[in-house]
Amino acid sequence: MTTHNDSDFDTVVEDDEFDVVVERIEPAATDVKALVLRPVTGTTLPTWTPGSHIDVLLPSGTVRQYSLCGDTSDHDAWRIAVLREPPEKGRGGSEYIHNALHPGSKLRVGLPRNNFPLVESTRYLFIAGGIGITPVLSMIAHADKQHLDWRLIYGGRNAESMAFRDELARYGVRVEIVPEDRTGPLDLGHMLSIPRSDTAVYCCGPSGLLQAVEAACSSWPDGSLHLERFVPAPSQPESGDTAFEVVLAKQGRTFVVRPGETILRTLESNGVDVLSSCQQGMCGRCEQTVLEGTPDHRDEILTPEERAAGEYILICVSRCHDDRLVLDL
Repeated sequence: MTTHNDSDFDTVVEDDEFDVVVERIEPAATDVKALVLRPVTGTTLPTWTPGSHIDVLLPSGTVRQYSLCGDTSDHDAWRIAVLREPPEKGRGGSEYIHNALHPGSKLRVGLPRNNFPLVESTRYLFIAGGIGITPVLSMIAHADKQHLDWRLIYGGRNAESMAFRDELARYGVRVEIVPEDRTGPLDLGHMLSIPRSDTAVYCCGPSGLLQAVEAACSSWPDGSLHLERFVPAPSQPESGDTAFEVVLAKQGRTFVVRPGETILRTLESNGVDVLSSCQQGMCGRCEQTVLEGTPDHRDEILTPEERAAGEYILICVSRCHDDRLVLDL
């Protein structure tokens, strides 16, 4: 899940990160700025697919994830949009981007990753709330270019807070703008009342919207609903956690992961460098291949089918149901 909040993230700098320069900064809505980024070297940027996000490494050493919301066919520039978080909710990341960056500023970014991919479908229903419009922009652009059947319902507190409204106007009646102060909240019960096997539902926005959409889609066919969260879903206390061994097959090393400690922290405390970023099970950077053992999945990324297969694990949050977990590390 792409995050747009200001939680502090740790990172391990690797070769999949590089410098870009801010070409221009444009207002996209109240408290939302769009940044157009170009590679410092003048080379083309890596390709990406609708729903992708990038890591942005700030001078403080923290990392933020932002959805790419430009044109997937443009290999010379990327666009991201940043919501300015209130000081009491954030920790300075969005403040830095809004106040310190200017055209010509350099940023360190990571390669695009897609934990919110657009699956093939006969029909799409996109539901966005607030800054959750960002990953959806590239999806509707793709669907429109392919002449697919799609519709976007876009809600926000008020029209002024809803980014890219002017850009969305070119799609006409396919897009419904729903500012809550004028029309009230989204009528999810009506738009999702009839389950359709030919429709993929994509939703990104605040947790309240996601929970409401999940409830409204409870009777839809499995695999119909696709969500991207800003923050992890509330989790139940895991009072029954027990210690287990984690084995690094390639290194021939074994460590004990104690209750209340993550696999990632255990490895890091023993000098094992592993790629990581959000440490909330949302970005996918720490994903590892499982050779033996049954993962106890606690991430926000893997699908039910992927969880059942047990081939991968997000080591920043997930644990093991068995006494021993062997990783391809």
